[in-house]
Amino acid sequence: MKPAEMFRHMIRIREFEERVKRTFTEHPGVIRGHTHLADGAEASIVGSVAAMRPGDQLVSTYRCHGYPIALGSDTSALMAEIYGRATGICGGYGGSMHLADPERGFLGTSGIVGQNIPQGTGAAYAAQLRGRGEVVLTFFGDGASKQGAFHESLNIAAVWKLPVVFVMENNSYSAGVRTDLEDANAAAGEPLATKARAYSIPGVTIDGGDPLLVHETVAAAVERARAGEGPTLVESRVYRLSAHGNSIAPPGVPLHYPEHEAVTKYGNAEEYEAAKRGDPVPRLRARLVGSGELTADDADRIAAEARAEMQAAVDFALASPHPEPAAALSHVYA
Repeated sequence: MKPAEMFRHMIRIREFEERVKRTFTEHPGVIRGHTHLADGAEASIVGSVAAMRPGDQLVSTYRCHGYPIALGSDTSALMAEIYGRATGICGGYGGSMHLADPERGFLGTSGIVGQNIPQGTGAAYAAQLRGRGEVVLTFFGDGASKQGAFHESLNIAAVWKLPVVFVMENNSYSAGVRTDLEDANAAAGEPLATKARAYSIPGVTIDGGDPLLVHETVAAAVERARAGEGPTLVESRVYRLSAHGNSIAPPGVPLHYPEHEAVTKYGNAEEYEAAKRGDPVPRLRARLVGSGELTADDADRIAAEARAEMQAAVDFALASPHPEPAAALSHVYA
């Protein structure tokens, strides 16, 4: 994937997340339940997905909107799913935290921290048994590295040399707690990629805001896995630009997506403003325009196309029907 194409996917993800966030104030009550955004992690998502080839698969956390967008899923169907509509990519059954598009290699997500790590490991075992050289990317946050499932999965993946790449997107905050403070009190190992040493597999920490570096690193790990040499742990350091998730407002309280914890919990607006200055989307834009790979007009056109696409996704989702109550048990088995 060329850098200009990476920029296109990154800005599509950003515009999608912005429209999801705006829904809370523009269309109160349309999104029900919790929603988690990945603005700030676009470079990590797109750079990693660019290392995949047809047949490869991916699992992610509940902060999951960006991965299927990068894989080519229909953004209107994704938005409809988040809105709980029958035209959603999962028929309205999954919502924001449980997207899936298996036809494009996106096996799905989980609302439970760390649960997707053994699921991705199992998918890699299935890929190994098929013997077609397929690789699985398993994404999770820094908080999941404290779960038993993380250690169990890395152990068995290392022992069996499974074709899996573990991508830890360390987004600087574990829910509302700053990762550096949490690790000082609750976890050993800094950087977190050093945890790979316990399982005798490679571990590397990178700037997750640089999609070209992410791609280079993950592509090397993918090829290692494809060659039968086993897993790699990649710690991709990003900074999420939105709060951990939306709050469920009590009756009478206006809906909104809350401010970032750096501001509300730590009173550190300076940290947050610095993070915005390092925003990976304008960073890549400046890099491409500066190198001549894109003109400023080209970049503006790509951004305008992304905004139009996501407006169309919102319009489609709002016009779509809710699932029929009679369909509630359609996918329930005893």
